[in-house]
Amino acid sequence: MSGHATYQPTNRVLQWLEKRLPIGGLVHSSFIAYPTPRNLNYWWAFGGILSFMLGVQIITGIVLAMHYTPHVDMAFKSIEIVMRDVNFGWLLRYLHANGAAMFFLAVYIHMFRGLYYGSYKEPREVLWILGVILYLLMMATGFMGYVLVWGQMSFWAATVITNLFSAIPGVGDAIVTWLWGGYAVGNPTLNRFYSLHYLLPFVIAGVVVLHVWALHVTGQNNPTGIEPKSDQDTVSFTPYATIKDGFLMVCFCILFAWFVFYIPNFLGHSDNYIPANPAVTPSEIVPEWYYLPFYAILRSIPNKLLGVIALFGSIGILAFLPWLDTSKVRSARYRPLFRQFFWLFVIAAVGLGWLGTKPPEGIYVILARILTFYYFAFFLIVLPLLGIFEKTKPLPNSISESVLGAKA
Repeated sequence: MSGHATYQPTNRVLQWLEKRLPIGGLVHSSFIAYPTPRNLNYWWAFGGILSFMLGVQIITGIVLAMHYTPHVDMAFKSIEIVMRDVNFGWLLRYLHANGAAMFFLAVYIHMFRGLYYGSYKEPREVLWILGVILYLLMMATGFMGYVLVWGQMSFWAATVITNLFSAIPGVGDAIVTWLWGGYAVGNPTLNRFYSLHYLLPFVIAGVVVLHVWALHVTGQNNPTGIEPKSDQDTVSFTPYATIKDGFLMVCFCILFAWFVFYIPNFLGHSDNYIPANPAVTPSEIVPEWYYLPFYAILRSIPNKLLGVIALFGSIGILAFLPWLDTSKVRSARYRPLFRQFFWLFVIAAVGLGWLGTKPPEGIYVILARILTFYYFAFFLIVLPLLGIFEKTKPLPNSISESVLGAKA
């Protein structure tokens, strides 16, 4: 297919190195000559944006770790010192804090794109599952990083979330005690979370390598959901895809910079600018915005154990998506009924996020239960039945035909 080429360096030093360690050939085949479906749109650029944001988080995190003190008496103060006394410390802290929010924004768009275009279907099941693993690792890393601030919301979020494990019959209390490092959230807890928060981004980077590897084995999906059949269906990754990715990355960075330089505390909670006080409970405990849908699911169920099961099940069910969706057609472009149910699912997810900010009472609980039901029904009822009853539109014969017309 178009894009396949053999890397032949002209420089003698590079030739010598290539014979012994073919890094240049690997980069060339993976990111330059790699055959890419010619009909990819801008929604496919978020994979590159996520790689960029991971780099930002790791670099800023390493520098911040040099100035952070993981002790309950010094953690909050050390962040204040970073903000006031470290050269450009305020910039590093705002890049890291807002970078986490931008990271999750990009990953949600990336996941919804995968859902819409059927990127989880055969032969990309392992690629999708690796993506779900990355998402779980991101959630754990983000939560632990939030606790490191050791403000009021950080402390009580750690208390509430870790207490959820106590609902597990038999071993729950032992798990909570291990997470705390004692019998309450304290200094051992902070040390555990600091160690794991520093370690997990490198684990994420390792899984990203596997994710990219799986992508290059199966090839990229595309808006039609049809596999490339000829050279005419593909183009080289560089310059065609890299220019498109680069343009959207610049646009995304402008949004990122707007938050960092103009409203850096917009996504934070005011209580987290108060040092942690175990004796004073905040009037409301609210997680970061990217956890809100799952927080709403948890609170919508009155039984603690069932709520915890629903919370983890709402994420774990994503790993089974390749087998829950029984339709042979990938792309929602050719699935009119699926498209309607998909947008209802998006509305339900956003609605759960909004309900996560509201008190668990009255109409808010009723709405959360309705949207939680639809969330699970989409995967367990809608997708399996659509594969049986949905009448899909006819697919084009090739990617080229979908782009250039029937004469291509």
